[in-house]
Amino acid sequence: MDARDGQDARYTAAAAEFGAAIERLARAYEADADSRGDLIQDIHVALWRSLAVFDGRCSLRTWVYRVAHNTAASHVQKRRRWRPERGATLEALEGVADSDDPEAAAGQRQALERLMAIIHRLGPPDHQVALLYLEDLDAAAIGEITGLSAGAVAAKIHRLKALLARRFSEGGRA
Repeated sequence: MDARDGQDARYTAAAAEFGAAIERLARAYEADADSRGDLIQDIHVALWRSLAVFDGRCSLRTWVYRVAHNTAASHVQKRRRWRPERGATLEALEGVADSDDPEAAAGQRQALERLMAIIHRLGPPDHQVALLYLEDLDAAAIGEITGLSAGAVAAKIHRLKALLARRFSEGGRA
């Protein structure tokens, strides 16, 4: 098996294992369905290319998240240069299941919309930390991906949780 076959095999395995996480990440960065599709494609291309130099010094999970977040951050920077920022849409709520109780479902959608509005307002490093935390990564893994120390990540997560607790307990606006 040559190097290209190994790269293809690693990509296939990574895409199968982390494809859903890549789609969730893209949904968090891009509300427009067409642009989100472009972002997902860009992430997959970047991932495939990057696996040619993947040397195993970190876990495959860390590598995939690092490539995905860096690609998404570049996508956001390009988008901001070429078109003005729009407000968040309800498309971010696609993943929320409807319940038999319309009021509860509306409350869940509103809470998720407020959460995503807060996250979208964060600068790139904080935005990245928040999204990775929502993907259930620990501070050490987030630090590996972002280049921040685990202590700095833990502090950011603590401040984010405190901010969210205040915003949601006050019933205040995002």
